[in-house]
Amino acid sequence: MAVQASIKGRGGDHSAFQNDHREAFQADVLAGLSGKQKTLPCKYLYDEAGSKLFEAICELEDYYLTRTEADIFHSNLDSMAALLGPSAVLVEPGAGNCEKAEPLLTAMDTPHAFYPLDISPEILLNAQQRIQARLPDLTVTPVVGDFTCAQPWGEIPPSSHRKVIFFPGSTIGNFSPDKASTLLAQFRSYLSTGDGLLIGVDLVKDSVVLERAYADSDHVTERFNKNLLSRINSELDGNFDTEAFAHRAFYHPHRQRVEMHLVSLCDQKVQVAGQTFDFEEGETIHTENSHKYTRAGLEALLRESGFNPTQFWTDNKQHYAIYYAETL
Repeated sequence: MAVQASIKGRGGDHSAFQNDHREAFQADVLAGLSGKQKTLPCKYLYDEAGSKLFEAICELEDYYLTRTEADIFHSNLDSMAALLGPSAVLVEPGAGNCEKAEPLLTAMDTPHAFYPLDISPEILLNAQQRIQARLPDLTVTPVVGDFTCAQPWGEIPPSSHRKVIFFPGSTIGNFSPDKASTLLAQFRSYLSTGDGLLIGVDLVKDSVVLERAYADSDHVTERFNKNLLSRINSELDGNFDTEAFAHRAFYHPHRQRVEMHLVSLCDQKVQVAGQTFDFEEGETIHTENSHKYTRAGLEALLRESGFNPTQFWTDNKQHYAIYYAETL
């Protein structure tokens, strides 16, 4: 099969997609900054600059998540591929550059098709060309859109082949338990009985380990968090002084999550898209949650959402787990 630069979703009309994305970005930012607890959706951390900073975070010694997940995949790739079965359709929400899916696709028995979903058409097209050059018989069809919405899922055609959703990176941890349940139920609604889910999840562990992962001594995570303010300045006519905010990350044991905040270092006013927002000294913008799970908690969440966990893999410290679950 020849490599083709094809794409589904609004990515086919790049200018329309960019306009829609900017409008959604502005609406979400203005709504988030208007709340009693100011918030910004974590998905907007990952523009081009933010994505590069996150790649740098993944290389840090204290950021165990990416390295540990990669080790688990490397050690168990053949058994994972065997569970997925022959001629399966692999769907990856939030695929990014698809570097995690590529070795899995290579290990799978004649995968039928691969549908990576992401909001960045450029990243998807580059990944499509790279994967099809390596696996020329595989149909790779990128789909542009927000995987938490119905739109991109409607772009994937029905198939008689077994479908498996691939959701690595502990992305499920960015959602509150209620929203995680809703998201998994949405995944289940796309699948048929006997289809599968391969999901990565970060496990509850010592708070020192967790907080070091999100507040590194090289301040890369701080730059990643503050980049969101720079993005607002650039795209929404904001005037944030990034030096007037500090990065804070801490583990909340009762909620079993790491919270990331940006803390105002003084009383100040900030303008965004023509609106003015007041900040008191010490007031925070809550930018991201990273929920951690016990094995029992994750298995209960899967079952409540219509999945039966049948297999899991973990590291020798039990810091991280990858689960395979079948639809009920």
